[in-house]
Amino acid sequence: MAKVDNFIVLKSDVEKLYYNLLYQGQLEGIEPATARCQLLEQLIIEKMMLAKAEIDSIVVEDRQVESQLERRFQAMEMQLGSLDKIEQLYGKTIGDLREELRGEIRNQLVVQKVQNQITESVPKPTPKEVRKFFATIPQDSLPYFGVEVEVAHIVKIPGVNRTQKQAVKEKLEALKQRVLQGEDFAELAKRFSEDRGSAKDGGDLNWLTRGTSVPEFEAAVFRMKPGELSRIVESEYGFHLIKLIDKRGNEYRAAHILLRPNYDEVDISEARQFLDSLRTQILLDSLSFEKAARDFSEDKNTAMAGGVIQGPDGDSRVFVEDMDPYLYFTIDTMQVGQISRPMPYRTDDGKSAVRLIYLKSKRPPHEASLETDYQRIANFTYNQKRNEAVNEWFVRTKDEVYISIDEEYDLCNILKIQ
Repeated sequence: MAKVDNFIVLKSDVEKLYYNLLYQGQLEGIEPATARCQLLEQLIIEKMMLAKAEIDSIVVEDRQVESQLERRFQAMEMQLGSLDKIEQLYGKTIGDLREELRGEIRNQLVVQKVQNQITESVPKPTPKEVRKFFATIPQDSLPYFGVEVEVAHIVKIPGVNRTQKQAVKEKLEALKQRVLQGEDFAELAKRFSEDRGSAKDGGDLNWLTRGTSVPEFEAAVFRMKPGELSRIVESEYGFHLIKLIDKRGNEYRAAHILLRPNYDEVDISEARQFLDSLRTQILLDSLSFEKAARDFSEDKNTAMAGGVIQGPDGDSRVFVEDMDPYLYFTIDTMQVGQISRPMPYRTDDGKSAVRLIYLKSKRPPHEASLETDYQRIANFTYNQKRNEAVNEWFVRTKDEVYISIDEEYDLCNILKIQ
């Protein structure tokens, strides 16, 4: 449908986006042709951001891409149950799917970085601007919000015991001996490494810059010579056997075999007892849930906010349909103010944990109003200001890159926007 420098927009891209939004009910009252033109414009702007990022040498770190990729696969694996089911659903091998998603995620992060640069000077809306924005919404078009809840948790992650650590180290030591006896490191990495991102490449992490990996890993790498194998290195990700391929200044290229303890075998009884005791203190009013979360929760993302789990828009109130099913079914049986007993929990990086869940508040379905939904409406207002800044950037920048739109879709008049 369109070409922006070396980036293209396919009709299937627009159709996929259109039907996703249609399914989510976000295109109500919008003519199909108008919606498709808006989506085509959105995709062209994203391609412009990618093109400008190339021109201005804006890049994202490999570490960010791999972290997002790992989270994406963990979420899919938790949802579908296994890697085999992911392959069946997409009709592709995990390796091929990873390669495809890696490029997609990199582009998303680059677009996000460029967009943040464009909108970084956009001020947050004043109360007057929020009220003005809300007043422009026709009464019969006011959004209707579903059930919203405020949920907090306190997470305790049991440590892996010495026996489990030793078992993993012995497995890696055995693999190290096989390499020293002549077996190919890359082939062993493909077969045994639990870092799915690098395993398909024989454990090769490609070129990295000092500071982009965990300290324990880099401390080992910068003591090694090319071709050497490391001792067994422990990090927050598990245990590594590292092979240094090459090194130049502050850059290095290494391969690794990563093994993790079996988190399903971790003893959670001590963590459960700790949280049970903590819950008793909170129920006796000798300690608030918020202070307990700040002092004891091992979920870094929520601890300082008193354990509150934020929604995708950063709001402390979350729509129940946006929650993971396990958490939803748990709070569905709770009363406001109630604290659950310690419950098993799986962290984002796959570790076994235990947590207390606190249902802080619950709001029934309702029509949007400034009194009850000010923060959410303020977020809408701010997003509108950011979108206006992006559109202004598009008008200023569109002549700096090559843009061609197929004649069949030129009726959208995207390039005539002033």
